[in-house]
Amino acid sequence: MTVEQSHGTEACKQVDDGITRVFQLLGKRWTGPIVAVLIEQSANFAALRRAIPGLSERMLSDRLTELGAAGLVVREVDEGPPLRVCYRLTESGAALEPALKELGEWAKVHLPDGRSCAEARRCDG
Repeated sequence: MTVEQSHGTEACKQVDDGITRVFQLLGKRWTGPIVAVLIEQSANFAALRRAIPGLSERMLSDRLTELGAAGLVVREVDEGPPLRVCYRLTESGAALEPALKELGEWAKVHLPDGRSCAEARRCDG
């Protein structure tokens, strides 16, 4: 008997398309922390880099471009002088705040010591 016969084709449904799209964007390394910083306030490039230790300029630039293309972040230029570039969340980006706060609370309970998932399974399982 095959797995499909024993469970039927309906037993294993595909993941929701919305969840797939969300994690394709927000599941990329550094994207969540960038959004989390911008939820608090708009920031220039250097301030974002300082707020997220280990984030390279190249990766920050790439992630900001992706977030901008997704309609979550806008780049605003103030001609100055001096010329200033600032990043802020759009209304759609700001709407992520409740979900990100919930994920942060979940992590405090279920990932309290900052271990990675693999480390937690190795130690707890």
